[in-house]
Amino acid sequence: MTTNTRNHTLDNHDRKILRALQGNARLSNADLAESVGLSATACWNRTRQLEAEGYIRGYAALLDQKKMGLADTVLLEVTLDSHEEDTLARFGEELAALPEVLEAYLVSGEYDYLVKVAVDGTAGYERFLREKLYRISGIRHSRSMFALRCMKSVPSVQV
Repeated sequence: MTTNTRNHTLDNHDRKILRALQGNARLSNADLAESVGLSATACWNRTRQLEAEGYIRGYAALLDQKKMGLADTVLLEVTLDSHEEDTLARFGEELAALPEVLEAYLVSGEYDYLVKVAVDGTAGYERFLREKLYRISGIRHSRSMFALRCMKSVPSVQV
């Protein structure tokens, strides 16, 4: 999908569409239009415009991590040996290819990366470290924290 660089300013109807789709991306256009107070045609056109301009990047199913056999979330801080652009890019690409990695951020501060990982307990995390993460060259140091409970989780920016 190509993103139009000339984005319009979001109005109240656009925000209502975005909020409704965040709650249920499988709404039919008729139901979406009714919930935001627009005609079906106007709602369809606005939704397509929001997609074309990149406000809506895509649609996805939210899976239950525990039911998928990955009951534990680990937050991992990683420091690399080098901060050269190609090293950061290579590490980022290899990290993104690991299916256990849910999110990964290049960050400022003491560590270079903050990584959110889904694993099956401490044994699953040990396997992830030994068989995957530590096989990526260039890691100087890492620090892990098991999440005890998720207090808030949203799939994207709140409108």
